[in-house]
Amino acid sequence: MSENRTNGVRRGARVAGIGAAAAVAVGLLSTGAANADTFVPLPDGQREGPGVTITRTGEHAVISPSLAANGAGRVAWVSGTAIADVSATPEGEAGPWNGPSGAPGTNNSSTHGTSQMSTGYIVGCQVSIADDAISAGMSGGIDLGGAGVSGSIGINLGPGEVAFVMIDLKDIPKPGVYAVEYQDAEIQVQGCAGYAQARAYTVVEIIGDHYSKTTLYGMPFSIG
Repeated sequence: MSENRTNGVRRGARVAGIGAAAAVAVGLLSTGAANADTFVPLPDGQREGPGVTITRTGEHAVISPSLAANGAGRVAWVSGTAIADVSATPEGEAGPWNGPSGAPGTNNSSTHGTSQMSTGYIVGCQVSIADDAISAGMSGGIDLGGAGVSGSIGINLGPGEVAFVMIDLKDIPKPGVYAVEYQDAEIQVQGCAGYAQARAYTVVEIIGDHYSKTTLYGMPFSIG
């Protein structure tokens, strides 16, 4: 079994972020509670699929008011580790048309030749992002957006809109354990005057004669 680990977005420690938990406790007793950072602990999760077990650990978020101070923006600093333990996948590039022509599940790869793992966040403005809403949104073709691991991610959301923002994408050329670790990845939300929610997702797509796509969702949390 091989191991392939990649660190996601990292940035220097912020003074407010280091004592985030303390900031919440103090902020609730002060007149400036609305301006305090909010630390949101999130539960671990796991899901098994054909040829893969996906696990998410250590997830948390720190919610900050936007520096624009216009009531329509906020910032979420998200951290966590997503792990894919892959037991079965064709080694190397098998091509999107791998397998007998016309056989069920063989001609459906969106990775164009290599199994892949991707992880990120679903963000919604004035809309619940429960499982049924995600399924409806994905079937409707919501666009994926984001800046990968290169820097902060900025999105504009109006009421009722949902965006998928990617933290990182990793190829899976052979069976093994693959991980994406990210710390204080910055997601900036602008244009949402109402409440906003976010939740993590990790998708593993396995190509080959028995194509599969397995998704692990995190718990939804408020970002103000």
